[in-house]
Amino acid sequence: MCTVCGCDGKGQTIDGHSHHHDHGDDGALNYGAGEAGVHVPGQSQTRLIEIEHDILSKNDALAAENRSRFLQQGIIAINMMSSPGSGKTTLLVETLKSLKDRPVGVIEGDQQTSNDADRIRETGAPAIQVNTGKGCHLDAEMVGHAMDHLAPEQGTLLFIENVGNLVCPAAFDLGETRRVVLASVTEGEDKPLKYPEMFAAADAMVVTKADLLPHIHFDVELLIENARKVQPRLDVLTTSATGAPGITPWLSWLNGLTLQFQEAAE
Repeated sequence: MCTVCGCDGKGQTIDGHSHHHDHGDDGALNYGAGEAGVHVPGQSQTRLIEIEHDILSKNDALAAENRSRFLQQGIIAINMMSSPGSGKTTLLVETLKSLKDRPVGVIEGDQQTSNDADRIRETGAPAIQVNTGKGCHLDAEMVGHAMDHLAPEQGTLLFIENVGNLVCPAAFDLGETRRVVLASVTEGEDKPLKYPEMFAAADAMVVTKADLLPHIHFDVELLIENARKVQPRLDVLTTSATGAPGITPWLSWLNGLTLQFQEAAE
């Protein structure tokens, strides 16, 4: 019997209520073991799958509209995702300072405040703040509405800074051109293994705050190895927005992406 929840080890409690979880070899309670991969009290796994399908189907339709709009306007949209405090906004600020010669725009996602959008606007770049309230991610409808207000010009490089969260944003297509996940050296090397859906969904991983490496115990190569276990084709860029090695690898990746899409359009 499980000493934590009182079940028989197969998700069944002594009073007959199902908890929909398994026990792993390490004794952990695995609530993601059912068909839906998630646990919600009072909901069956079948019902959870139906709900998720309905939500994501609506979102995917709106994402397709966003994607068509981006293509028509020659917009390259980068969905930037990470845990809170990884340095997304700081990287964006330094990036925008280096991109004065091209049209840019930013959609900022946070649960509350316009702090990040204010920082972005100080660079001279246009930015729209999207507050999600209790929501933990941006969705395609939010991005579509933000685009209406932002009204980016043809050929804009659009950065979408998602809500700080390594879980929910991975499931929601925004119509973006590329997905980028940030992982700072102040986090664990096992983040990709703990949050595999996020890293599996990404096209590139930006390792941030690399200027701190001389002062902390962190194995960058192990982080990369773990990330490529879940996404073998992942591009990896090691950066620091406040010191050496700088953000040149990230800027080069953006330039390469721009050239790729320019050639495809010709």
